[in-house]
Amino acid sequence: MVDPQGQAIKWIKNMEGRRGLKLIDLQQHDYLRTLENSIQFGSPVLLQNVQEELDPSLAPILNKAITKVGGRMLIKLGDKEVEYNTDFKFYITTKLSNPHYAPEISTKTSIVNFAVKEQGLEAQLLGTVVRKERPELEETER
Repeated sequence: MVDPQGQAIKWIKNMEGRRGLKLIDLQQHDYLRTLENSIQFGSPVLLQNVQEELDPSLAPILNKAITKVGGRMLIKLGDKEVEYNTDFKFYITTKLSNPHYAPEISTKTSIVNFAVKEQGLEAQLLGTVVRKERPELEETER
């Protein structure tokens, strides 16, 4: 998610907070361990503040390289095979306002732009003011 104003992070925290959302950053020394535990136990993970390059260790997750062995679903993360829980969700955000990702990243992910332009903020503010001050005017617009 392209999130220069932090709106996507707030939305994800509200949506996934009850499920035990884990926040990680590529600068953390133990982010892979947190990711392994979340995959195994089915917790959502939010990877924040990525740049235009992603760590190659994330490739199995982005590729959904899940294998079935004896009825168990496994994913190889680094040098470990981790049992994959289907409740696991992985969110990635960047503060960059106009990132350029390699085609292989773009095809493996759904990129959502949460950036709000000044024009959009003006429209939201105008709608709120009209709704409060002149609700009958808002009804005629519909």
